[in-house]
Amino acid sequence: MPALVCCVDAVVAPPGYAAFIAGDSSLAAAVPFSSSTTATVASGDSISTDWSSAHSAALYRIDSWGAPYFAVNDSGNIVVRPYGLSTLAHQEIDLLKVVKKVSDLKSAGGLGLQFPLIVRFPDVLKNRLESLQSAFELAIQAQCYESHYQGVYPVKCNQDRFVVEDIVKFGSPFRFGLEAGSKPELLLAMNCLCKGNPEALLVCNGFKDAEYISLALLARKLALNTVIVLEQVEEVKLVIDISKKLSVRPVIGLRAKLRMKHSRHFGSTSGEKGKFGLTTNQILRVVKELDGSGMLDCLQLLHFHIGSQIPSTALLQDGVGEAAQIYSELVRLGANMKVIDIGGGLGIDYDGSKSGNSDLSVSYGLEEYASAVVNAIRVVCDRKSIKYPIICSESGRAIVSHHSILIFEAMGAAAPTTPAMNQLNIPFIMEGLSEDVVADYWNLRDAAMRHDNETCIFYAAQLKQRCVEQFKEGTLGIEQLGAVDGLFDLLTKMIGGSESARTYLVNLSIFTSILDFWSIGQIFPIVPIHRLDERPAVKGVLSDLTCDSDGKIDKFIGGETSLPLHELDGCSGGGVNGRYHLGMFLGGAYQEALGGVHNLFGGPSVVTVLQSDGPQSFAVTRAMPGSSCGDVLRAMQHEPKLMFNTLKHRAEEFCGFDAAALSDSVARSFHNMPYLEPASSCSLTAMNGSGSYYCNEEDYNAALVECGVSEDEQWSYCVA
Repeated sequence: MPALVCCVDAVVAPPGYAAFIAGDSSLAAAVPFSSSTTATVASGDSISTDWSSAHSAALYRIDSWGAPYFAVNDSGNIVVRPYGLSTLAHQEIDLLKVVKKVSDLKSAGGLGLQFPLIVRFPDVLKNRLESLQSAFELAIQAQCYESHYQGVYPVKCNQDRFVVEDIVKFGSPFRFGLEAGSKPELLLAMNCLCKGNPEALLVCNGFKDAEYISLALLARKLALNTVIVLEQVEEVKLVIDISKKLSVRPVIGLRAKLRMKHSRHFGSTSGEKGKFGLTTNQILRVVKELDGSGMLDCLQLLHFHIGSQIPSTALLQDGVGEAAQIYSELVRLGANMKVIDIGGGLGIDYDGSKSGNSDLSVSYGLEEYASAVVNAIRVVCDRKSIKYPIICSESGRAIVSHHSILIFEAMGAAAPTTPAMNQLNIPFIMEGLSEDVVADYWNLRDAAMRHDNETCIFYAAQLKQRCVEQFKEGTLGIEQLGAVDGLFDLLTKMIGGSESARTYLVNLSIFTSILDFWSIGQIFPIVPIHRLDERPAVKGVLSDLTCDSDGKIDKFIGGETSLPLHELDGCSGGGVNGRYHLGMFLGGAYQEALGGVHNLFGGPSVVTVLQSDGPQSFAVTRAMPGSSCGDVLRAMQHEPKLMFNTLKHRAEEFCGFDAAALSDSVARSFHNMPYLEPASSCSLTAMNGSGSYYCNEEDYNAALVECGVSEDEQWSYCVA
């Protein structure tokens, strides 16, 4: 405790101060992040300088939430294992090398794309599909289930053209289909399935009008295996009438509103009061309506949805068992039932806890999930002596989450606010203080001598508050107030509290790229993608570029309110051009579709990466720059070209000889992304829609010719 007294002693350092400086102090040493986590990764030695990639893998739980697709190599970089457990050592893809290839200037052999960046790995996507299929095939074989599994991908999870096309291509060998919930989703599903397996299902969910139903019936005319799922009783009459007008015999499904539900956040769509589905009496009305129209044989599918992120197989079996009972009753009533669609709900483990008591995790794997589903249906069918149905699921989150990684930079960090002990000037602080404040100071000193930490904090807080009041009254200068703040921060830290988390400014908009964090509190794993062979020394929170107080990430997996990070000084640990790169993982579902343009920050750059046998183990097969300033302005009904002309004429009117250079600068801003560019980077000019950036006029003009851009569409070229 003598060092603490030194903080509040105005003249003489007490005995033992030198020992404290040398490291011998009874005060608890401040740790850079939570003591429980430190103990886990440092075997109880919180000040150990030894650190390895294995420590980081444990600290960030990478082996738990990331297996089998993500790991840390000996260089301290995140690697992607594109084939999961089947990935060989030479097939691992170093994520930092991908970032370097994508972000380096074209003159240096890179693609010149700007951050933030989404990196897609179709090999991971394919492995997820195959793993899901294999899990059901294994369960079906083990339980002698005399039918098959035939899944569909709900395109709402990620409607990106190349993602959907890859799923159709990868799923074609096992008749994997698509699910649509709106008219545009139906149009894209129809288009993609024209190249898919002819037996693949096209499940039409969502609320429907005459146009939606007509489109679905047209899809059936186009020999697509389309099923119209009834969400409302009123839809059945529309289907009957329109199908007769178009002379199309429809395949109809209905969505049942189950009695059971789960209490987690994502369970709000289940239960009798859920948003979707038909009640028992409504199902009977639909059956009667179809029977009266001679179309009961068209009713072939039963659909239900327990809710996303079903936490346990016990809950899953309960819901599937109830639905299987409804299915058997529809068979008894004369419907030509063939398929039971269990909906979504197959969860993923965001935090690596493998717990059924959290929205961030589930207590089962693919094999347990499939086994529970098959068993619940088989038991009911055996009891009712009915034919086993085809099992369909709409597992979107579990299919696409892992294949997409969001990469972003830390552009800077707030400086530590706690002063060093030798920076405190106690006599200066005491000048002009009121008698009450001086009394607080001496009470604080006495408490420090008695080793009374609780009383120390009380008088320190009271002293600080009284100084704030003096400042408001104009009797205390801002320099003294700052010194008092420093004294309070240092005392708090020495008494056992760790230093408050530092804020890292990241080149990102949470509202565009991680909207679920802001909207529903969804937490994703966020990890530095390099320097993981170094011990992180800072507790940090992340602040985005938006002018919004909600634009920050201060909750992380494991219930933490800060993230272990490295110092930014030069980023000597292998970053690209000295930058510090972080990755958000498991965000391939929903984030791109939900993201907005708050503060007019548009979508990130996107690249597709495949595993290859080349020296780097990967090939970038597709690259698209993110939305430019002009793109996001156009999305809000502005006309960038007219805006540029207005500003150009303004420059000519007011700036004389500087007008041309200013106009070029403005044009460059319209073409560049809204995000920050490091000071050392080249100002690149983007070609909207071309997927390329250019650093010189020759390349730019050549691209204009290659792309067939007319003179009317060209803006003034800006030399970077």
